[in-house]
Amino acid sequence: MPRTPVDGTRLRILAWLKEPDTAEPGVTVDAVAARFALPRPAAHTHLRLLTALGLLRTGRSAGRLCYRRDEVRIAEVTRLFEKGW
Repeated sequence: MPRTPVDGTRLRILAWLKEPDTAEPGVTVDAVAARFALPRPAAHTHLRLLTALGLLRTGRSAGRLCYRRDEVRIAEVTRLFEKGW
């Protein structure tokens, strides 16, 4: 599995997390694994990398770790790339 932030699966995860039904509550590792037909460890790796890059933030819902987009950080990164960084 490539370890770059532009991996297609990671982009699809970010897009899915922008949808209204997942944006606010966030998603669990198991939900990502099911949605993208990934083994749980692969889903976890994708989520950890996106979190380490600051593109996702974590929180708890019903005692489970959930991942949500960090819209402020995503906007910052977008601006950097638009400037040709």
